[in-house]
Amino acid sequence: MNDLPLETVPIHRALTRSNLFLGGDRELVMFSGLIAGTMVFYAFEWKSAVVGALFWCFALYVLRLMAKHDPRLRDAYMRHRVYKPYYPPMSTPWRENADSQARQYRDPWKIT
Repeated sequence: MNDLPLETVPIHRALTRSNLFLGGDRELVMFSGLIAGTMVFYAFEWKSAVVGALFWCFALYVLRLMAKHDPRLRDAYMRHRVYKPYYPPMSTPWRENADSQARQYRDPWKIT
């Protein structure tokens, strides 16, 4: 038996931290700020300023909760949107379908 100690490799936090801004996902926080700023400065009314400020506070609260749950939740959602809505059951990935089945189960991402 080999009784050598295991080698440890340091994992630096700067390389594994999520890209957050004001506690939420960077792109979503900046986009919600853009929408709130547009609401405030486009209408030049007190009502729109109040609605824009309330929207900004609510969006920031929700985005912080989302980032606390999972900092990469937006990436997981965007990846989920790419998946096919239905995967037909097949006995093996190498199964050859008949022509009628091939038309029914054709790949929507494949360019024909």
